[in-house]
Amino acid sequence: MMARETSRAKPSTDFSRSAVSRYIQLATLFRRRIETSEWRVGGRIPTIDELADECGVARATIRQACGLLEAEGLIKRFRAKGTFVLKRPQEGLWCEVNTDWSGLLRSREDAVIEILSSEIVDTPQFVPHAIGELASSYRHLRRRHWRNEQSFLFADVYIDQSLCKKIPASEYKTKSSLRLVAGISGVHIVDFRQSLTVGAADIETAEKLHLPLNAPVAHVNRSAVDNRGRLVLISNGIYRGDVVRLDMKLK
Repeated sequence: MMARETSRAKPSTDFSRSAVSRYIQLATLFRRRIETSEWRVGGRIPTIDELADECGVARATIRQACGLLEAEGLIKRFRAKGTFVLKRPQEGLWCEVNTDWSGLLRSREDAVIEILSSEIVDTPQFVPHAIGELASSYRHLRRRHWRNEQSFLFADVYIDQSLCKKIPASEYKTKSSLRLVAGISGVHIVDFRQSLTVGAADIETAEKLHLPLNAPVAHVNRSAVDNRGRLVLISNGIYRGDVVRLDMKLK
């Protein structure tokens, strides 16, 4: 195996300024070092004491952070030898949050969509954008998206119930929320809004996406209005913060 990766000077980062638990912040930092090959596969990482000194935290906090990476299979501790990097985080799990129309309509061919629940409601629980007029009722779908046996998106989707009879049941498991509506004959989207905010996983999100409590997540809210001026789609999605990427085409 390769020589141990060297530690570096104590950073100026104040981990206490974030509401996210310190060990989760550190796990994200260490995971990034593996991703960028600062900690190389086969190399030995700094000791618990060295990392605690570098980061200015207790050794128990470092152990918790390393425990997360070990649970992911990224590192492994060998008795009397140290802790070594086994592999880099799984590549290709990125989920692009597109800002161009064609990208928003595109579904990932290797993604699996799981329907957690489906019901008819009068009004959505949350309307992220003040556009269009509400429909008389909506089909509320709770969906979880998987890729490479890893859940990466948990979403509440509301579709104008009057349009749902035109959507084959099989498409709810294969198409993005916007594509479900935009693909309906006679429906023309005339106004569309998308917003992204960064937050931390609550208890429900942590359970659905198999994340530690307070792990970073990205909230992506989308609203679509058709040519009748009706709000035909609301999608409130929560992505794992370690796999989401915002792609923007600048002119």
